[in-house]
Amino acid sequence: MIRFKSWVGRNRGFTGALLLFTVLFIGYHILHPRGFSTSVFIQNANESVVIGFLAMAQTVPVLMGGLDLSVGAVMTLTNTIASHVVTGSPLQMVGGMIVTLSAGTAFGLMNGLIVVFGRIQPIIATLATGAIASGLALLVRPSPGGDISSDLNWALTNAVFDFAETYGFADNGNAAWLQPIANVPVPLVILFVLGVCVWVPFKRTVTGRTVYAVGSAESAAYMSGLPVARAKIAAFTLAGFFASCAGLYLAIQTSSGNADINQAGAYTLNSIAAVVLGGTSLLGGVGGAIGSLVGAGILRVISFYFRILSIDPLLQSLIEGLVLLAAVSIGAIRTFRVKNKLELFR
Repeated sequence: MIRFKSWVGRNRGFTGALLLFTVLFIGYHILHPRGFSTSVFIQNANESVVIGFLAMAQTVPVLMGGLDLSVGAVMTLTNTIASHVVTGSPLQMVGGMIVTLSAGTAFGLMNGLIVVFGRIQPIIATLATGAIASGLALLVRPSPGGDISSDLNWALTNAVFDFAETYGFADNGNAAWLQPIANVPVPLVILFVLGVCVWVPFKRTVTGRTVYAVGSAESAAYMSGLPVARAKIAAFTLAGFFASCAGLYLAIQTSSGNADINQAGAYTLNSIAAVVLGGTSLLGGVGGAIGSLVGAGILRVISFYFRILSIDPLLQSLIEGLVLLAAVSIGAIRTFRVKNKLELFR
C-alpha cells in the first residue's frame, strides 16, 4: 500500500491523465447511441493509432527538454513511401514495410546527427528537416494514390477475431485461445506490442536512462560521464521509428498515400498536446511514452464527443485549445511552487 502511494505520488501526471481518460471514455459510450459495441470500438481504435504512435515519437525528444517538429512530416513521408512499396506478394509487402520503417528511422537518425554535431537547438533543426520531409513526400507522391492490399487493410484494421477468420485460424480447434480477446481491435494490439517491446527495453538501457538525465540536468549528466551525445542521437532515431510506424499504419488504413502538408502540421501539434496531457514535462526528465498514449487517447475521445454531441466544427479547435491550455497550466503549477528543480523528482 505504501509503495502504491509512493508510485502515485511520483506519477501524478500519468495518474491524473489515466483517470481523466477513463471518465471521458465511459461517458462517451454512455452517451453514444450504439453504446459500447465492437464496431464502434474498432472504428475509434483505428482513428487513435496514428496519433498514439506520434505521441510516443514526440515523447523521447521532450524527455530531453526539446521538441521534434518533424514527426508529422516524417509520418507523411513514410506514408507516401509505403503507398509505393507495400504491395505485391506477402513477402514483398513485408519487405516494403521494412523499407518504410527504415526510411523513417534513418530520417530520425539524421535529425539526431544534426542536433548533436551541428549543435543546433532541436526545435530549429527539426523545423528545417520537417520542411525537407514534406518536400520529399510531395516528390514521392505528387497526388494521392496507392495500391495497398485490401486483405492487409482488412486484417490490420479489424478485431482479432476477424483477423483469425480472414486467415483461417478460427476454423480449427487451436483458435480457442483467441476467444477472450476476440473483440480487441488489432490496431490496439499493434500499438501495445510495439510500445512494450520497443519503449520499455529502451527506457531500461543506459541510453534510455541518459535521456531522462539529460532532461533533468544535461551538464550534470555530461559531468557524470553519461553518453549524452549517444542518447540524443538514439532519442531522435527512436522518434523517427515511431513516426514511420504512424505513416505505415496510415497507409495501410487508407490503402493509399497522401502528401498532405496541413495534415502533417496538425498531427505534430496534436502529438505535443498528447505528450503534455499524458503527464510528460516540457522541461524534460519526467514522464514516459505510456502516459503519452493515454494523452493521445484523451485527445481522440474529446474529438469523438464532437461527433455524438454535434458540436459546431468552428468551436472544436477552441475547445481543444482550452483543454490543452488547462493541461499545460495544471502541469506548470507544481513547477512554479518549487525553489529547486531537484524537488520535481522526489
